[in-house]
Amino acid sequence: MKKFWGIVPLLAALSFTSTAEAVYESSSDTSTEFFDFIENRRRAARADQLTEEQKQMLDDIAEAKEQLPHEQKEGDPVPAVFVGDDLVYYSGSGEFIATGKVDILQLEGYRFQSDEAAGNVKEQVVHVEGKAHVLQLNPNAPRVTLDGYKTIYNYGRKTGTMGEASGKAGDYYLTGKRFEFYPDHIVVYDGTQTKCGAKTPDYHVSAERMEIWPEQLMKMYNAKFWIKNKVVGTREYMERKFDEPEEHYFPHVGYNSDRGVYVKDTFKFSLHDHWSLDINAYIESKKGIRSNAELSYKNRDVVRGWLKYGYYDDSNARWIQKEPSLDIWYGQHISGLPLSYSVEAEVGHWRQKAVASTHQEYEFKLIHDPIYIQDDYILLLNVGYKITKDNAKNVPNGETTVKGLNYGIMLGREFNERLAAYIGYSYNKNNTTNSIFDFDLDAYSRKFQAGVSYSFSEKDRVVVGVKWNADNHTIDDIDYYWYHDLHCSQAILRWRGKRKKFEVHWEFMPW
Repeated sequence: MKKFWGIVPLLAALSFTSTAEAVYESSSDTSTEFFDFIENRRRAARADQLTEEQKQMLDDIAEAKEQLPHEQKEGDPVPAVFVGDDLVYYSGSGEFIATGKVDILQLEGYRFQSDEAAGNVKEQVVHVEGKAHVLQLNPNAPRVTLDGYKTIYNYGRKTGTMGEASGKAGDYYLTGKRFEFYPDHIVVYDGTQTKCGAKTPDYHVSAERMEIWPEQLMKMYNAKFWIKNKVVGTREYMERKFDEPEEHYFPHVGYNSDRGVYVKDTFKFSLHDHWSLDINAYIESKKGIRSNAELSYKNRDVVRGWLKYGYYDDSNARWIQKEPSLDIWYGQHISGLPLSYSVEAEVGHWRQKAVASTHQEYEFKLIHDPIYIQDDYILLLNVGYKITKDNAKNVPNGETTVKGLNYGIMLGREFNERLAAYIGYSYNKNNTTNSIFDFDLDAYSRKFQAGVSYSFSEKDRVVVGVKWNADNHTIDDIDYYWYHDLHCSQAILRWRGKRKKFEVHWEFMPW
C-alpha cells in the first residue's frame, strides 16, 4: 500500500446535525407515558452506538495523528492521508491517480473510499467514476454513511456532486438520484427519507427535492407519504427539524370497545411563512366521521397559536366540540436554570351533548428538568396555576369558575435494561364535580399512580399501570399493556381492568 499526506477537508459540506431520538407516545390514564420516556432514551442510546466501521475510523485517525511529520498548530489546514494499492502523485502539477483499495482519510473525521480515484491536490479536487463510499464522523456534524456513483468534489470550495446514492444521515436512511454539496447545505433530487431500515421500507417519505440545512432543518418539496408501494398522502412543501420529536405522518389504525374500528389521519397544508392548516380526520365504525381543523401559527417553538374547530376526544372516548376555540401558547427554557415555563390561554365556544358554554382556560406551568439520581432514578416535578371559566345558559348553575394550583411529582427507576417502575402523586383542582364538562377530567382531584414495565424479549414489553383515587381511597384504573414491535411499526394491546374494555392499535414507528 502506498501513502502520502495532503490537505483534504473531504466532504465537509455535510455539516448538518441530527439527533437519534426515536419517539413513541402512548395514550394512558395511569401515567404509563413515563415508560415512553424511558424507551425513547434507550432507543436513542442504541442509535448513538458506533458501528464497527466508525470505531475503526477513530482508531485510524488516532494512529495517523501520531505519525504526523510535525505538530499541528491552531489554524493550520487539517491534513489527510492518501492510501492506495497503486498510487501515483505528480508533485509538479499536483495530480494524483490511485487504484486498488483507495482510502482518503481526513483527520477532522471524514473518509472517502473507492476502487479508483483521481484528482488534483493543488486544485483540491477529487473525482470517482465508479462507486464511492463516504463516511463522516465529526463532533460538529451528524454521522453520515453514503454510497454513490460519479462523484466530483472540490474540497477547497466545499462543493460537489454525487450521482445515484444511498446511505444514512443521523438516524435517517436516505436515497437520491443526485446529491449536490454546497458550503452551507445539501440538495437531494428525487430523494427519500425514512427511519425504517428494511430493504423495502414499510414506510417512507419521497420528495422531488430535499434540502438539508445546517440549522438541523430538512425542507421537502412536493412530498409524498408511502406505505409500502402505496401513496397515502401528499404535501407541496414541508419541513422538520432533526432535533424535534418525530412527527407521525401516517394513519393510526385500531379497535376500541367504545368506538369500534377506527382510523385517524392528519392532512397538513403549509400556508404563508409560519402558518399552516391541519385537518385531523377521525373515522370510527360506531359513530362515523368526527373531524377537526386547526389553523396554526408557529414561531421558533416559543409562540404557538391555534384556531380550532370541530370534534376532539379524550382517552375515555368522551367528545367535545369546539365551535370554534382560540388557543395561544408561549413558553421557553429559563436560561441558566433547570426550569421551563409556559403560559397558555384558550377561549372559545364548547359543546358536549346538550351542554354549550363560552369556555375559558388560563394556565401557567413551571416544569423542572428531569433530575437524575445515582443514574438509576429519575425525578419529575411540575407545578401550575389554572383558571377555568364557563358560562352555560342551558343548564342549572351553568356559570362556574374554578381556580387553583395543579402539581405533580413522580419518581421512576430503571432497574436494568428490561425492568423499570414509577410512583407518583398529583393534584388537579379541576374535576368533573366542579366543572361543566367532563372532557379529559377525573371525578376527583388527588391521585396516586404507579406502574411497572418489563421487556421479556427484544420485541415484546408488558406494562401494568394503576391509578388510585386519593379522595375516596379506591382504585380507579388498572391498565394492562402489551407492546409488540413489528419490523418498522408497533402493535399495542390494552386491557382496562376496571372498565372491562379492550383496545388495540397499530402505528408506524421511527426505528
